[in-house]
Parts: sequence; C-alpha cells; structure tokens
Amino acid sequence: MTHKKGLGKGINALFGQNISNDESVSDNESVNISSDDKNVVIEADINKIEPNKNQPRTSFDEEKIAELAESIKEIGIVQPIVVKKNGDFFMIIAGERRWRAARKAGLKTIPVIIREYDEAEALEASLIENIQRENLNPLEEAFTYKKFYDEFNFNQETIAKKVGKSRTAVTNSMRLLNLDKRVQNFLKENKLSGGHARALLSISNGDLQFEAAEKVIEESLSVRMTEDFVKNFLENIERQNLKNENEKEKKAQPNSEMYNQIAKSLNDILGTKVNIKNGRNKGKIEIEYYSEEELDRLICLFKAIPR
Repeated sequence: MTHKKGLGKGINALFGQNISNDESVSDNESVNISSDDKNVVIEADINKIEPNKNQPRTSFDEEKIAELAESIKEIGIVQPIVVKKNGDFFMIIAGERRWRAARKAGLKTIPVIIREYDEAEALEASLIENIQRENLNPLEEAFTYKKFYDEFNFNQETIAKKVGKSRTAVTNSMRLLNLDKRVQNFLKENKLSGGHARALLSISNGDLQFEAAEKVIEESLSVRMTEDFVKNFLENIERQNLKNENEKEKKAQPNSEMYNQIAKSLNDILGTKVNIKNGRNKGKIEIEYYSEEELDRLICLFKAIPR
C-alpha cells in the first residue's frame, strides 16, 4: 500500500510515532504500541463505548462488519481503537468498524487507547483516519469539510492543509453538497462516483440533473462519457428553450397575417418596402429607403397626408 504523506496529525498521531501508516490501514494487522503513557492500551467495557456523533462516515457495510466479526472471534482485536473520555463513557475517535464487529462477535471488553482531544481535533483525527483508509464516500467527505467550515470556522485553505489535500480538491468536494438530494443519494449508494457527480453539477435544475444522473447510471457511463453527455444534454436544453421562446413570440403575434397585409398596403402606398414587427407590449414599423432623394419623397408624402 502506498504511503500517504502530509495528512495533518495522521494515523501516527492517533497511535503514536512508532506506528507506520502501513501498520494502521488494516483492521487485521498488528500494531506496535510504544511505552509512552499516552499509548497505554487498556481493556474497556464495550458497553461503555459509544460512537462519535460527528463521525464522518455514516454508512457501514454490514456484510464486511460480519466478516470482521468472524475474524475477531478467531484472533481477537489486534489493533486497539482510539477513544476519548466522555463523562462515564468513551467516545470513539478511530475504529468504529472494529467496535461494531466486536459487539457482533459478542466481546465484553475491547482494547482502547485514550486520547485527550477537543471536538475539532477529534473530528480531524476521525476524518484523517477514514481518508487514509479510503473508507469515506465523496458525500461523507464533503459533509465533514462543511462541518469544519461551519462549526469550527476553518477556511478551505486551513481544511486543505489539515487533510493533506489541495484547496481545489476541498472546494470541489464541498461543491457536491449543491447536488440535488436525489443525486446525493446516488453518491451515498455508490451508484455514482465523485467525478460523475462533479460533471452533473453543470446542470443547475434539480429535476433535469436527476434525470441526467439516472441516464448515466442506466447506461453505465464513464466519467469522460458523462462529461460529454452533460455537454450535449445542456446544448439540447438550450435549443429547446430557444424553440420555446420562438413559439412564445409567435403566439404573441396571433394576427401576423393581418399585419402582413397592412405592411403590403403601406408598401403600395409609399412605393418602398415596409416591415411591421408586433411585440407583446409594443410594435415597430420599418420603412426602407435607398437614397436621400427617396427619403425626401417619403417626407413629402407624409406631409401631404391629412391629419
């Protein structure tokens, strides 16, 4: 597994500097615990441990939890979960999957490492762990960035530095929260990737965006194909809107034949081409002339017309 650099406190901050990222990315790999007091492992009553309400990850694969539970029954939990004190209970910072699987396996106690984190640090550590494990879907990641932004007043530059990503990546992630709720559900269900979703953001109308998303899923389009599809989709909408506008304009001129006849009569009287444009709220008469002499002739005609 590739070592990821620059991810804020990272997994080392969760388990101590003697633990490598490679040792921390699997629920079934062993962990070296240092002798530092901060890294002492204790056995905690599993019923005294509760999930973090700010946990970035909101969906868990029950089939994989069941598989992990079977593994725990066989070899136990080889990597402690990280918690913080929360009154008489412990709140999970990292390792909720292991905790869920341990409960399913029937364990009474579970190994934990206690950390003293404030709410922002706890959220940061939980987010970083999930990002390094690549367990978050794009929407969960976006919601976590928004929580940093809304509740802890972190700007996007600060968020990017904490999670080891570019500011553009954080911005693009948070833009996913502008998706239609139905399209967001497709992301949660892993029916669409972040790349698909970002392409669909070009469609501002929620109903049309949902319609396009269904088409992308139905036809199993790649991200590149989705980008082309959205481009064509928007062009078709623009053409249809233009057609509708033209039809409205025509409806605003119900007596166009009458105006054509009037224009023809004026043409015969004035001896030059006359156009009548009838709008919804105002109209316009255009009289053409092709020389100064002809303009003088038309002026004389108008002066001769009795009022």
